[in-house]
Amino acid sequence: MRVIFAGTPDFARLALDRLLAAGFAVPLVLTQPDRPAGRGMKLQASPVKLVALEHSLAVAQPRSLRLDGKYPEDAHPAQSAIAAAAADVMVVAAYGLILPQWVLQAPRLGCLNIHASLLPRWRGAAPIHRAIEAGDTETGVTIMQMDAGLDTGDMLRVERVAIAPGDTTGSLQDKLAAVGARLVVQALELAGRGGLQPVKQPDVGITYARKIDKAEALVAWSQPAEVIERRVRAFDPMPGAAASIADETVKVWRCQLEPNAQAGAPGTVLRTDETGVVVACGRGALRLTELQRAGGKRLAAADFLRGFDLKPGMVFAQPGA
Repeated sequence: MRVIFAGTPDFARLALDRLLAAGFAVPLVLTQPDRPAGRGMKLQASPVKLVALEHSLAVAQPRSLRLDGKYPEDAHPAQSAIAAAAADVMVVAAYGLILPQWVLQAPRLGCLNIHASLLPRWRGAAPIHRAIEAGDTETGVTIMQMDAGLDTGDMLRVERVAIAPGDTTGSLQDKLAAVGARLVVQALELAGRGGLQPVKQPDVGITYARKIDKAEALVAWSQPAEVIERRVRAFDPMPGAAASIADETVKVWRCQLEPNAQAGAPGTVLRTDETGVVVACGRGALRLTELQRAGGKRLAAADFLRGFDLKPGMVFAQPGA
């Protein structure tokens, strides 16, 4: 079976590795264009492109696949490359571009998507972030037959995954990537034998995981402590929960609920010690245990406090204040 692979970040990299290890021919890899990153803002290839180059696979990096869109000079060569690949199926994992109808219809078996949620819950761009933020206790991976809608296609394979109390988007993404890579290989093997049994998504329980906006990462201390704690985990590693105090923005990477804390106005530092910084919230309080100054490293609270003099009574700013 000939498989075009379309993906960009680490979540997709493992799936490409597994497809190659399983012996599938991959005549073409589609991935996002190289982006500037790091302190020097040098162009960097995506994790998927790096795997493709290691295996000497053909790579296309169009800015768009819409033939009538903003970048026809990218879309038309991509169309030629996809046609030349003569693929049976396309596997899509966190690619980052909308697939127009001509792409969905190009392979004989269409396009299969590795989606990191239990559809129809959390259709859309950020299913892992939103599941943690919402306090879901489980999520999973759905291998879906793509159609023109937003994650509305038939389900081909589904596996549930528990969300641990301390899971971040980074840790949960790693679990789901491993599951997705295994499931898509199973799906393709079944497809080769004509054994896939599509199941339509339920009409109830539909939710949408909108794209993460950086402004969301600003900690709103007026919210309940348990809500802020979930958001801190949901925004790790990107974009990172942020809070402002003493005219400086600080990233909050880890925190925990602080029982029996004294009352205080939201955002007020109640106490500090080597185990953390206790901050009052709209309901309850949080102990911040890992923080980072701008340009610095992520540090345990004890190390952070040696370089940043936080004292009880100081107040973190509220977003928009």
